[in-house]
Amino acid sequence: MRLGGSVMKPYNSPSEWLAQVNELGYRAVIFPVDCTAPAEVRREYLQCIKDNDLLIGEVGVWRNCMSLDPAGRERHIAYAIGQLELAEEVGARCCVNIAGAWSELWDGYHPGHATREYYESLVGITRRIIDAVQPRNTCFSLEPMPWMCPESPEEYLQLIKDIDREGFAVHLDYANMINSIGRYRDSSGFIRRCFELLTPHIRSIHAKDLLLDDVRLPLCIEEVAPGKGSIDLGLVLKLADALGDVPVFVEHLPDHEAYLAAANHMRAVAQKSGLTV
Repeated sequence: MRLGGSVMKPYNSPSEWLAQVNELGYRAVIFPVDCTAPAEVRREYLQCIKDNDLLIGEVGVWRNCMSLDPAGRERHIAYAIGQLELAEEVGARCCVNIAGAWSELWDGYHPGHATREYYESLVGITRRIIDAVQPRNTCFSLEPMPWMCPESPEEYLQLIKDIDREGFAVHLDYANMINSIGRYRDSSGFIRRCFELLTPHIRSIHAKDLLLDDVRLPLCIEEVAPGKGSIDLGLVLKLADALGDVPVFVEHLPDHEAYLAAANHMRAVAQKSGLTV
């Protein structure tokens, strides 16, 4: 198991980027440039990664490929294809996006996300992205979200079946699927179910902590820094460790110092659990 996360300080060269990676103690990384970077720059970063025995866990898309604006949708799909091509080029564990939204916010809620029309459009667009690249060294994946597909491990399994492409796999973010009081109350049971159902397909994991705000009604479950919430991170790391060389990422933290603290906390949890990170 390898721990990774974002690099927050600016960098202008592989050596500057690597200095931050080493300070944070990462052994898994998000590829540090995107598909618009010149080929020479991509090669320089890839060589740096290889020379330092780092694992490329993710190439991110983070664009709304389900946008209701046709021009915007096509632009975002083209970028997703470019990022999947980059992931294939560098041998990343996965290229990851979210399904995309019909709302004004690219990652926002919309009641239409529960319709058959939305689901079939998602399947078709995902197939289109994968078929354009036909990856052999990587996979395309969708990070779960609380209000868009996939919202549960069962729905993720169905999505795998319906997309029906070898180049599609799982990016597991269990926290984003803990969207009800029942799942929060039995978060450990829910996390176990995610791993039980999805283990053969998991390529990358976001390890996050959650805390219920029992003052704000009717329900507010907030993402917090690792160790500040109620998630059994030791369980998460044990289940991740059983998968072998799968990257585990901390995320959504404000700055370098917060990532350093989170990474140190995760390593301490691993050590307490008898695991090697």
